[in-house]
Amino acid sequence: MPSSYLTLDTVTEHETEARRSRFVCAVAPAATVEEAAAFIAERRRLHAGATHNCTAYVIGDGQAQKGDDDGEPGGTAGTPMVQALVGRGFSDVVAVVTRYFGGILLGAGGLVRAYGSAVTETLDRARPVRMVPARLMRVAVAHDQAGRVENDLRASRYPVQDVTYGSDVVFAMAVGDDEVAGFTDWVATLTAGRARVEAGRQIHVAG
Repeated sequence: MPSSYLTLDTVTEHETEARRSRFVCAVAPAATVEEAAAFIAERRRLHAGATHNCTAYVIGDGQAQKGDDDGEPGGTAGTPMVQALVGRGFSDVVAVVTRYFGGILLGAGGLVRAYGSAVTETLDRARPVRMVPARLMRVAVAHDQAGRVENDLRASRYPVQDVTYGSDVVFAMAVGDDEVAGFTDWVATLTAGRARVEAGRQIHVAG
């Protein structure tokens, strides 16, 4: 079963300093690699005059991870940034650390500490959102039932993810893994057994 993880709901920015170099870190939610790339491009545009704009992202419950040193010595920026995100249990997030060189070399160890700390200190100031495993449940009902059933579904604690109209009306619902059986029984009672309920793919929802 996929585990729970933390993500963000908004951008958080924080600045640190190490031996006169300024490190401006911004972390943001990113559900896809494309969203991460767009955020990275925007930060690089905002700080086009910086010495380095190093980046990291972790997407899809940790399945996609990438760090970019952006000209810093190999492994001294992107990797510790990724490790900081993973170490704190975050996924579906992107981080950009912008460095304005202060004239004093930090050395490899100093760079690793500076970039890693920039991310962890920014995460300390962010508002995490815990994502928990859930199942996407499909509830199919006849059109003459759909209005009443939709009202009841939307009033429930289970988030409606999507509604599609075809020969039946199908509601896609996010249901916690431990609530699937109870949800199925509830829908059966709600619709006098006339709904078809099918379990779909595994997802994560805010919990």
